[in-house]
Amino acid sequence: MRLGVLDVGSNTVHLLVVDAHPGARPIPTASNKSVLRLMRYLDPDGSISEVGVEAILEAVREGAKVARESGIDELLAFATSAIREATNGAEVLARIEEAAGIHLDVLSGADEARITFLAVRRWYGWSAGRVLLFDIGGGSLEIAHGGDEVPDVARSVPLGAGRSTIEFLPDDPPTDEQVARLREHARGVLEETVREIGGIPETDHVVGSSKTIRSLAKLAGGTEEGVGAEERSILKLSQLDDWIPRLARIPADARPNLPGITADRTFQIVAGGVVLSETMRAFKAKVLEVSPWALREGLILRRLDRME
Repeated sequence: MRLGVLDVGSNTVHLLVVDAHPGARPIPTASNKSVLRLMRYLDPDGSISEVGVEAILEAVREGAKVARESGIDELLAFATSAIREATNGAEVLARIEEAAGIHLDVLSGADEARITFLAVRRWYGWSAGRVLLFDIGGGSLEIAHGGDEVPDVARSVPLGAGRSTIEFLPDDPPTDEQVARLREHARGVLEETVREIGGIPETDHVVGSSKTIRSLAKLAGGTEEGVGAEERSILKLSQLDDWIPRLARIPADARPNLPGITADRTFQIVAGGVVLSETMRAFKAKVLEVSPWALREGLILRRLDRME
């Protein structure tokens, strides 16, 4: 069957179309992305402004149009932290359904962590053992850990790259003091998270997913030999920490000239790097592997499992 996944996130509205059936690897056939950076459209009361709502509607309509033209059999449409946490989130969802005919399922932070973990587990297989997962979105950071397909730990903390940029890095490029304040804030949140889950879990593989982490790995990471002829992307904490100060000194409009930094992530990549650095440090991870699969693939896999 041909499935479409419409992801209304904090930074982008992204449609992924795949050909898939139970027991097989989903094959991408089409993709459409609209950059939103919804954190820019939050009013002081926590609501999404009218300009922001219109931007969402336009992006959802465009994604739905591409989905129809791609001949999908079913559309899985969902929203994450930006709409989940907005004070007018229910109103925004109702307007999207009325204006675009699209019903969005709102995932909780724990759901995001669990579904992304499923995708990573399938990608790496059972031989990977106990996996510790970090996924940095626009509004939140998801952390999951376990040895099965359902993680033992699934947490979501408000350390997304977009949120952190708006709250702590208002200047372009940010000042050293702003970066230091974000680092201190992230360290405190993550120390509390480690305490809540009972300490640093025993882990065989530390894995990062999400576009932010893939971008940072292309910029500061490297590759190692993987299964068969494949190479796997890795990112060392030392390499990341070496790049963050240099990245922070470059204006956002110049960062896409660097390897891996795309226009849709350029404004929030510094914050994403700081958050990832502090997350790896909090969990004593010196290196992580980068998964090409994340939340959208997890939703597809879950849907296929239900077909079986």
